[in-house]
Amino acid sequence: MSNPSEALYRATDLLIIGSGAAGLTLALRCADFASVTVLSKGDLKEGATFYAQGGIAAVLDDSDSIESHVEDTLIAGVDLCHRTVVEHIVAHSAEAVSWLVAQGVPFTTRNRPQGSQSVATATDAKKPAKSDSSLLSSLHLTQEGGHSHRRIIHATDATGKAVFETLHQRAQEHPSIQLLAGFTAVDVVTDKTVANGQNTCIGAYVLNQQSGKVEVIRARFVALATGGASKTYLYTTNPDGASGDGIAMAWRAGCRVGNMEFNQFHPTCLFHPHAKSFLITEALRGEGALLELPDGQPFMDRFDERRELAPRDIVARAIDHEMKRLGCDCVYLNITHKPASFIREHFPTIYQRCLGFGIDITTNRIPVVPAAHYTCGGVVTNTQGETDIHNLYAVGETSFSGLHGANRMASNSLLECFVVAFGAAQSIQNRLSQTPLVDHIAAWDESRVTGSDDEVLVSHDWDEIRRFMWDFVGIVRSTKRLQRASSRISLIREEVRDYYIQHKVTNDNLELRNLALVSELIIRCALRRAESRGLHFTLDYPNKLSTAKDTILIP
Repeated sequence: MSNPSEALYRATDLLIIGSGAAGLTLALRCADFASVTVLSKGDLKEGATFYAQGGIAAVLDDSDSIESHVEDTLIAGVDLCHRTVVEHIVAHSAEAVSWLVAQGVPFTTRNRPQGSQSVATATDAKKPAKSDSSLLSSLHLTQEGGHSHRRIIHATDATGKAVFETLHQRAQEHPSIQLLAGFTAVDVVTDKTVANGQNTCIGAYVLNQQSGKVEVIRARFVALATGGASKTYLYTTNPDGASGDGIAMAWRAGCRVGNMEFNQFHPTCLFHPHAKSFLITEALRGEGALLELPDGQPFMDRFDERRELAPRDIVARAIDHEMKRLGCDCVYLNITHKPASFIREHFPTIYQRCLGFGIDITTNRIPVVPAAHYTCGGVVTNTQGETDIHNLYAVGETSFSGLHGANRMASNSLLECFVVAFGAAQSIQNRLSQTPLVDHIAAWDESRVTGSDDEVLVSHDWDEIRRFMWDFVGIVRSTKRLQRASSRISLIREEVRDYYIQHKVTNDNLELRNLALVSELIIRCALRRAESRGLHFTLDYPNKLSTAKDTILIP
């Protein structure tokens, strides 16, 4: 990896903003025919992929079918998924897994102890391993909420880490891929003169955090792979960088965004004063863990016949209801009825992490609360990641492809990352020879701004946004709460705009600028939906409308 202070690759065929599963997959799929630069605003592993525990949904078992996976997704999405998109992504699930196996991702297999490595690992393989059907059929499958079959492939309970480390090493080894950490994208650059009047992306302004200077990167294509926007909420399972950067940049460039009201709250985040955003994977419930009240009473049977394996929106609302009804700080997840050896083998990461907080999950219940987890809406794209702006792509959680509908089904998110990245790579390859690299982009002008001596304004606004988004735009909403949030975000956005115009950009004020904008988009979408559907539940409109419609905002 290059030192961030080095002025390298000021021009590239493909600029990818974000270094998670979607970004690295797109980089690897394009690197054989294009030069690729991948930007990360923090440490390369500080994205949601690295912390994803559960797995990847794919149809690999003879007892399962593409039709079943599609129907499960449509049901979980509460009639709002785009069927053709769901069918496309599910139909390519086996291809995605096969590619990952070929890269060397060490998935857990059925015929080996949990945690053993079935294929070449990210640390010892110099070349990708070759995949075969017998290996795919040997992968261990688990079940998660909303799925009618065991179809979740995983690497024990640290799938995201295994995927990231493997793809990251492959990217490091590829001569056509440049990885740059410590660069924050400010905005993409567009031009209407290079493609017959069509608004076209030609590069981006990026902040070099080490030098403090805003630099220009010219690119034939730009892809936004910055993840979601769950840091708009006070409690979240997401890493600190999930501030909706890609969504905000795309909106400012002129892209539509859709369904931003559907924020998925993961039902089970570890409740402990020293546990920062640690998620307890849904796979525990898939293996028989029970949700209990403080007195030990199970309660999910009163909310859904699927009990602990109901979709996440139902489980999160059930927990929220019980916590408010009882005035308790948390509920409990209990898997102590399983053998201790089974727990340690299947969930080594969770076992060790909880043990570090004094909780032995083989003998003690796990205190859990819901937390903001996944942004189901985002930048409007097709299955090739193409946006409204020519040569600008969005992949992964940044995008709204139509897969997730009103509620993402567990483990479909990583699948979307791979399949849409495959499509985006094909689109870029098809366009590459007809897409010139622009000769010049104007340098960033900071001649009329000053350094800030009052950064407390940034931290204050950041904290206030996350607090009122949690209180007023959270798991249970009302029109009054949403209107209150709308009034407050309007004032804060004015403050943020003034601050941004007057001062030199920093990583913190860029994130605040994006966070404030995305919060406003979430609120606007939520106010438009006069019904309760999936992840959007409002006290004023508790019923679901007969017709399902997307909420699309146009700049």
